Amino acid sequence: MEAVKRVYEFLEDAKTYYLATVENDQPRVRVYGTVLLFEESLYIMAFRRTNAVDQLKANPKAEIATFKGKQLRMVCRLVEDDRQEVKDAMAEKMPSLKEVAGEKNQNFVMLRVTEATATIADMAGHSETFSF
Repeated sequence: MEAVKRVYEFLEDAKTYYLATVENDQPRVRVYGTVLLFEESLYIMAFRRTNAVDQLKANPKAEIATFKGKQLRMVCRLVEDDRQEVKDAMAEKMPSLKEVAGEKNQNFVMLRVTEATATIADMAGHSETFSF
């Protein structure tokens, strides 16, 4: 749990991060800002009708990167968790999403981070690696 919490706090502090997925043999990168710690698991949220969701359904391998004084790079799998309580927790955490969430937050796709290896490194080359 300590590794998950450390990565969550880094992503929270950074505010935005970059999510890379794969479409056929082409990497696709986009900017995200939604992160949630729920039941000791790390989640990100995507909107239901996006290319990222389609790409992750075809191939759940992903990478996440951000920078806030140090860089965080994480290799993981993103697996959909369709439970209502996870969607509701995201909506509660980020009420600004309420207008686009839809009835019962059905426009949210909650993606649980699994099989993750995250590295936090400074510019001098010092790094820490966490797996969860």
